[in-house]
Amino acid sequence: MGLQQQLDEQKKSTINKATPEIIQTMGQATADLKASGIENRALGSGEPIPDFTLPNAEGKEVRLSTLLSQGPVVLSIYRGGWCPYCNLEIRALKAVLPEIQSLGANLIAIAPELPAKVKETEERHTPGFEILSDVGNRISRQLGLVFSLPESIRSIYVGFGIDLPACNGDETFELPLPATFVIRENGTIAYRFIDADYTRRMEPMEIIQTLKSL
Repeated sequence: MGLQQQLDEQKKSTINKATPEIIQTMGQATADLKASGIENRALGSGEPIPDFTLPNAEGKEVRLSTLLSQGPVVLSIYRGGWCPYCNLEIRALKAVLPEIQSLGANLIAIAPELPAKVKETEERHTPGFEILSDVGNRISRQLGLVFSLPESIRSIYVGFGIDLPACNGDETFELPLPATFVIRENGTIAYRFIDADYTRRMEPMEIIQTLKSL
């Protein structure tokens, strides 16, 4: 089963457990976000990715340009370990990591969570690739991915048991759009996948095909 099929199954499960009011509110929030044009304002193919340094779960600093000196980089931006869709994506990326590495590329993921939360995600999934802590969405903001969660959704998340301030270490309720960037060794974007609908992600095999085409 492909990643998007798994995500669709997760979406069905969520809908079956939610009230019609919650379903309508969440659907409207996604539609409003898409209508805002945020997808088009984010960095696109051919543009340079700003270099960055972020800590991993152990506090070790990881620099993008260092990884690019070794080959292409696949950069996955996700919302957090509390998000079931993000967890499905991490597992799917873990499954294709050997093939990504065989093509001479590195894979890294970043989330706006505190390092301790990133560490929990690593311990749960043991992905084999670096997950970095982007507290304050500093890097995702440079990529054009950050938005503020509407008040109507914040209360729904609380009802789901999701405490974003505790996960991210601030009260902003800001999140990045989930995104995947395939970055050439010269630091420019070869391909990007961005969707305001957080239940949609880039298929891992599309990542492989993009790397093969570089």
